Amino acid sequence: MKTMSFARVFDSYSDNRKSKIQKRLWLSVVVFVLVVGGDLIEAQQEKQIPRIGFVSNTSPSAVADRVEAFRKGLRELGYVEGKDIVIEYRHSEGKPDRLPALVAELVRLNVDTIVTSGPSVTRAAKHATSTIPIVFAQEGDPVGSGLVASLARPGGNMTGLSTFSPELHGKRLEILKEVVPRLARVAVLGTSTVEGHALFLKEQEPAARALRLQLQYLDLLNSRDIEPAFRAANKGKADALLLLSGPVLNAHRRQVVELAAKNRLPAMYNFPEFVEAGGLMTYGVSNVDMARRAATYVDKILKGAKPADLPVEQPTKFELVINLKAAKQIGLTIPPNVLGRADRVIR
Repeated sequence: MKTMSFARVFDSYSDNRKSKIQKRLWLSVVVFVLVVGGDLIEAQQEKQIPRIGFVSNTSPSAVADRVEAFRKGLRELGYVEGKDIVIEYRHSEGKPDRLPALVAELVRLNVDTIVTSGPSVTRAAKHATSTIPIVFAQEGDPVGSGLVASLARPGGNMTGLSTFSPELHGKRLEILKEVVPRLARVAVLGTSTVEGHALFLKEQEPAARALRLQLQYLDLLNSRDIEPAFRAANKGKADALLLLSGPVLNAHRRQVVELAAKNRLPAMYNFPEFVEAGGLMTYGVSNVDMARRAATYVDKILKGAKPADLPVEQPTKFELVINLKAAKQIGLTIPPNVLGRADRVIR
């Protein structure tokens, strides 16, 4: 029988033990790599899913149709929310002072793009970041307010859609004059702190003079100003109302519509949502359509385009919507020639 020395037995034992230890170490390394590597891959996959911030200055219900239009625009471009794209919704509930914090939260989340649904939201986003791309879905005068360098070459990190058209406000007054032939005084409701407000007023003056109309400007800085504004309109013997864009009016559209009916004042609203809520009529761009078109900008940015190189779109199509129920409620007959030009009639 072959014998082994004690030293060789010890060495053999040591080699076996080392081999087992090495195998255990190797298995530990493999497990570690699989676990950590899997987490890293998962994290990378999550990061690859674009995250979009959508901010409004009203309640979710007030912009529900615009949000759905934006989501529809994304779907038309092939995005599936929750799978190909994540949308972070933020709403200030009609309280502008909340906007900076809401936008700052999106900046901390490092979203890929911020979509704003109103001038005050756009200003809050502009102050919050100069690097994250910002798409404004509705902006009165982006050049005049200093948001972009020009419509063709915005520069910076902002681009989107403008609602401004010089002939828009004059046309609204013309239609009011056709609907109310004896029209002499018009109460204009708006919010002076909204960017572009002064420009809108300036554009109305020549049209008012041409139509021999007197304008009474009423400033609504918060919801408490709504009822006093209607009392002031009655005291000023206004024959009709013209509404400008602003978060106060938008957030309280039903109250505004009800007060207009109660005071039997024909009103030209700034957005179709007011007419759908029972208002008389509106002439202008469709915010729903603009929200849908904002998705195109998001798509281009996610594919590598820079906001600085994406031209700002101007409105080319305007919509006249008339609510015959509202007309009947205040004893007003809409002339056939005006009714025939309507893009949509609510009966």
